[in-house]
Amino acid sequence: MRAIPDRYETHHAVVVTPAMTVDFEHEHHDPRLGKLHPVYATYWLTKHMELVSRKIILPFLEAGEEGIGHAVEVRHLASALPGMRVDLRAAFVRMDGNRVHATCVATSELGDRIGEGATIQVILPVNRLDGAFERLRQRWERHRGRA
Repeated sequence: MRAIPDRYETHHAVVVTPAMTVDFEHEHHDPRLGKLHPVYATYWLTKHMELVSRKIILPFLEAGEEGIGHAVEVRHLASALPGMRVDLRAAFVRMDGNRVHATCVATSELGDRIGEGATIQVILPVNRLDGAFERLRQRWERHRGRA
């Protein structure tokens, strides 16, 4: 991986949709776990923080390298309604070996800080990742064959 410059930042904007609100309806039939709050869900905020953080590594990956998520820390601080734009920013913090650390901030178009957090991505050879995924698939197939 090529060196990432100090203070390198990336941005990503999303417009909150009704599908991005808090809804556990499809996972459970308990009404207390259905459509809960008509606001931007923490799990979508987490996904978008991972996305904006991934943009940190993309210009610096070398041929045969790939990044994979290792850790995400998210604090959801305020709400955003469907239709509101949320701007996300990731800032490169440091690289420890093959681990890329970044901080993330999400701000609504009203200027409210929606969330903040951090991510760590691990940079690995693509063939190593592909091999790990293949071994996992094979283990799962053996496991399912015993069921």
